[in-house]
Amino acid sequence: MSATSTLAMTHFVTLADSFDKDKVTPGVLGFIVFAIIGGAVWLLMKSMNKQMKKVDFEEQPEEGETAAAASAAPTAPEPKTS
Repeated sequence: MSATSTLAMTHFVTLADSFDKDKVTPGVLGFIVFAIIGGAVWLLMKSMNKQMKKVDFEEQPEEGETAAAASAAPTAPEPKTS
């Protein structure tokens, strides 16, 4: 190890020893990050709700309804071949 890395490691160890683990809180930065993530999730859900309201689809008819609809529908004439 070089002298600078040894010196850096001794400073980090000293800082780690004076660090009280019982008094650690997320602080203002943690609240800001949490609030931004919450706002982003709210905006995404609002946008998704708007997009889902635009979706319009017809469901597939059930088996019994398919046969009844096919017999009731008029058949198209076949094209003439010359």
